[in-house]
Amino acid sequence: MFSSGLFDTYDPEDLPIDQDIALMDEKYLLEWEQAWLINDALDEESGGASPSARPYEVGYIMPASVIRQLTHGLEISWYPNTHERFHELKIVLPLTEIVQCVEVHKYDGKPTVFVKGDWLEMVHLRSNSLFAMIDVVAMGDELQNGRLETGKLIALRDRLDTLAAAHPDISFISFADSLLLKTNWTVGMFDKGAYNYAPEKLIELFAEVREVFRDTLGLEVYAVFASGSNEYYDDALLHISPSHNHICLNSLGLPFAQIMLIDEAARKAIRNGDHDPHDLYMDGDFFRSLSIEDYQTKRTIQRAPYKPKLSGSEGEYFYSDYAELVSLFSAPK
Repeated sequence: MFSSGLFDTYDPEDLPIDQDIALMDEKYLLEWEQAWLINDALDEESGGASPSARPYEVGYIMPASVIRQLTHGLEISWYPNTHERFHELKIVLPLTEIVQCVEVHKYDGKPTVFVKGDWLEMVHLRSNSLFAMIDVVAMGDELQNGRLETGKLIALRDRLDTLAAAHPDISFISFADSLLLKTNWTVGMFDKGAYNYAPEKLIELFAEVREVFRDTLGLEVYAVFASGSNEYYDDALLHISPSHNHICLNSLGLPFAQIMLIDEAARKAIRNGDHDPHDLYMDGDFFRSLSIEDYQTKRTIQRAPYKPKLSGSEGEYFYSDYAELVSLFSAPK
């Protein structure tokens, strides 16, 4: 297979870094090869590509790029939606799931990586997660001055119960001074599942949470947002044990580590006078995935650096006030 000089094959470790590649199910491998061979033969005979050969219409493309080589795989950026938003998802492609890497240089084709169909279906259909940590501003002052009353904290808890009931697709984990939110989403495939990624909903929920904290504690809050894969795949938002004394968020701890790193970086930047306090702080991938049609205005949202955990690339967080950001959201279609 791919013995013709039309094709260049190579090992996964030779894939270019930070350049476009295409992932495709291995079941299209033979059809894809034959379509290119026919296209090239007709091209040679007629002096131009024939409309009867359509190699670009074979199979379904999963656009991606390689971030870095790992010991047992590739860290890649996958772009499940670039039509309505710039949605980038960082995942690991194990070497054991790669069948063939091939390129058609004559037609300036991007590298195509054929992967096992089961893996491709898994990454499309598994649950991924979005997270937000909403924290009280200057809680230390309230504690030192003894201004937190049990009645107010119970009122806060009760109001959060009511709010959570209105949003059954979001899990609420609360402390007296902070709230952790989690919601799941999937990419879906052309013939099963559905793309239901909606980070704007989590941001808009911030306004409701802020009102609850203002009404019950008289305090302001801010939020930090991040995203991550859900290693429990299709499990529920959270697990509560039969004895009711074990709660599992059905997620790895990495997104929470990212949130803590962004929070720490923002606090340091505020102390150093690098930027003022704001309502919202968002991981770069999360922010860039927001549906904002006015790209020129989107570029004006301020950013600052931070170092993500277990990532091969430098990170950045974006910061904004709530009203400013929400005013930029695209109208629902």
